[in-house]
Amino acid sequence: MSKPTHARRAFIQKLSKSVAASALIPGIAKAAENCPQTELLARKYESPGNTVQIALIGAGGMGTGDAETAVSIPGVKLVAACDLYDGRLANAKKKFGNDIFTTKDYREIISRKDIDAVIVGTPDHWHKDISVDAMNAGKAVYCEKPMVHDVSEGPAVIAAQAKNKVVFQVGSQGMSSLGNEKAKELLQAGAIGQLNYAEGFWARNTPGGAWQWDIPADASTQTVDWKRFLHNKPDHAFDPKRFFRWRCFKDYGTGVSGDLFVHLFSSLHYITGSSGPNKIMSTGGLRYWKDGREVPDILLGMFDYPQTLAHPAFNLSLRVNFVDGTGGENSLRLVGNEGAMLVEWDKVTLIKNKFWPPEEYAKYFAERRYDKDYDRKKIKADDTTVFQAEAGYKGAHYDHLFNWIRAIRGGKPVVEDTVFGYRAAAPALLCNDSYYQEKAIKWDPEKMKLIG
Repeated sequence: MSKPTHARRAFIQKLSKSVAASALIPGIAKAAENCPQTELLARKYESPGNTVQIALIGAGGMGTGDAETAVSIPGVKLVAACDLYDGRLANAKKKFGNDIFTTKDYREIISRKDIDAVIVGTPDHWHKDISVDAMNAGKAVYCEKPMVHDVSEGPAVIAAQAKNKVVFQVGSQGMSSLGNEKAKELLQAGAIGQLNYAEGFWARNTPGGAWQWDIPADASTQTVDWKRFLHNKPDHAFDPKRFFRWRCFKDYGTGVSGDLFVHLFSSLHYITGSSGPNKIMSTGGLRYWKDGREVPDILLGMFDYPQTLAHPAFNLSLRVNFVDGTGGENSLRLVGNEGAMLVEWDKVTLIKNKFWPPEEYAKYFAERRYDKDYDRKKIKADDTTVFQAEAGYKGAHYDHLFNWIRAIRGGKPVVEDTVFGYRAAAPALLCNDSYYQEKAIKWDPEKMKLIG
C-alpha cells in the first residue's frame, strides 16, 4: 500500500504541535490518556465599511431573527419591513423603530432607492419571485433556505443573479460556521482518510419545533392579506393554519427536507466541495402530528454521491424526526477509512483509530480476519481531538450575515450563492418528490438537471 501523503504527514505534525501547545494556554487542560484533546477555534471580524441599509420582506420568526442579527453588525440599518399580517408590521416597528417604512406589498420595498439589500423570510412558495424581482431592481438578496419551492424554479434565480451581478446568499446559517471551516480543513488534510460515508440527523420534540406555531387571536381577512399570500397557488378559503403554520402544507412549504435536510446538504457540500448526489431515495410518514398537515413528520433519505475531482464516491443518509421523546438534537458525521468527524457549528470532534497509518490498519484486520479469540481488552481506545470555538464566539448566524454584508461592501464573495444554493436545495426538494412518487430519482448535480 502507498505511504501517507504529504498532506496527511503535515496534518499529523500540525495536530501534534497544537495539542502540545494547548497545555501552555490558560483554560485548556492537557487531556489525560484516552480523553479528548482540545484546540480552540477563533474568529476575527474586520472593521465596518460603509453603511448598508436593508429591508425585511417576511417578518415572521426566522425573518425577524435574520434582521435582528443583521443590524447587530456595525454599519447596518433596517429601514423598511413588509409582511402580510398587521401584527407583524406593528411588531417590526417596535423592534426596529417606529420610523421604519412598512407595507404589505414587497414591490414598494424593492422600488425604494434608499434600500441596498433585502432579507427574504417569506414562505417558500414566494422565494423565487421575490428574489428575482429584487435582483432585477438591483438589490442584494439574503433569501432564507431553501432557495426555491420547486426544483424547476432554480434556473430563473441563477439567471437573475448572473444578469444583474448582485450579491445573493441563501440563508443556511450554519454554512459560515467555524465548525464547517475546520471540518473542511481537516478533510482536505486527510484527517479521516478517504471519505466513504456521511450521515445527518435532526430531531425535535416540541410543538414549536414541529411547526405548530401559535395563531394570533386577531387572525382574519381584515388583518391578513390572504389573497396575496396564496400567490400562484390554488384558491382556498381563509385558513389561519395555512397562513401561520404554512410549513405543514405542500402548496407553501417544502416539508422537513426543505426546512432541515437543506442545512445538512449545505454544510456537507461546503466541507467536501461536492456539487451534490446523483441518486435520491426517501421514505417516512406522518406518524404523530394529526393536526391537518400534509407533510411527513418523519423522513429518511438516502443519497449516492458520485466520484468527482473533489471527492471519492460516498453515500449519505439523512433523518428527521419531529416526534423524538428523547430530546431534540442535530448532527452531521463524516466517516472515512481512518477516522470520523462529528461536525457542529461551533465544534468539530475528530476521532481517529490507533491503527493509522493505513499499512498498520490493514495489517491489523488482515491478521484477525478469521480469529475469534483475540482479547478485546488489548484494543487501544480511539484518539479524540475536539476543536472548540473560543468563548465569546458570535455564532454561525452572525458569521453568515456578516459574510453577506461584507460581500455587499465589496469584500470577499459569499459561498452560498444561487448556484450553491440550488445544488443544496435540489436534493432536498427531490427527496420530497421521491417520498410522494415512491421511487428513486436521478439528478445531474453538475448540469443541475433531472435525468430521465
